[in-house]
Amino acid sequence: MHTIDLAYVGRGIHEELVAHVAEQEGYFDDEGVHVALRDGSGWETERLRGGASIGIGRALVSRLTDGLEWQALCVNTHRPLFWFLGGADVQSMADLRGRRLAVHAPHTAPGCFARIVLRKHGLDPDHDLDCVIRSPGDYQMDLRRLRDGSVDAAYVGSTLAPEQVAAEEGFHVLAWVGDHFQIPAVGIAADTSRLSIVSPALQALVRANRRALKAIAEQPDLAVDYVAALLNRLTRDEAQQHYDRYIKPYFSADGRVDIDVAQKAIDTVAAELGVASTSADNVYQLAR
Repeated sequence: MHTIDLAYVGRGIHEELVAHVAEQEGYFDDEGVHVALRDGSGWETERLRGGASIGIGRALVSRLTDGLEWQALCVNTHRPLFWFLGGADVQSMADLRGRRLAVHAPHTAPGCFARIVLRKHGLDPDHDLDCVIRSPGDYQMDLRRLRDGSVDAAYVGSTLAPEQVAAEEGFHVLAWVGDHFQIPAVGIAADTSRLSIVSPALQALVRANRRALKAIAEQPDLAVDYVAALLNRLTRDEAQQHYDRYIKPYFSADGRVDIDVAQKAIDTVAAELGVASTSADNVYQLAR
């Protein structure tokens, strides 16, 4: 049996759902590959390069800024699962002006996406609001800080369901990144200077990932079961609503990339980072 490390670089169903389905349903075993799932959210890029990564967004950023030879072999979705969540007094993106926003660092993929969406709403992240930088996690501390008023809004990921949290806490869902910025953000990526794209283990991993995507698309009850298991504060009905809103319409059934969306996204990210862009064909050639 082949072996390979697979690292997620952020928590939540955005990165974990597809790999979780593949693991629990036995797709890795069926493909003859032992996949060691790693929590790489705190890893430096050098350590990530030794195996495959779910975080295509982070891989793209390091390719643009450091010239590393990351390539995506499978794309799960073009709609990043991050949200702007406002406290009790922040009811719209416009209300963020002059407020304190807990958010990822600008040079990270989620932080870069946040800045792009802020600009789309006419907000300069460096001057129009106070960006309180924090490390990614399960966002529970963000909720605590929203409750005590030490921040006015938070940019949160898919370790929670924003509508459910907002309803319980009296908060407001201001915007979903996926409605405003599309980019291939998660899937299977590898640094081809370290791991050959024809590696049997890597190819087996990709096949299992595609099979999990197909199952999520074609077996909604199965998918909702896994959403409910990963987001265990949700009722089954709430998990169904989350799947219907964010997963079913936007997760790929085959892992392929929309190359036009990818190119526009790469150009936008490069401009935000202040670096040269690159051709999407170089990054997603095998994910078509």
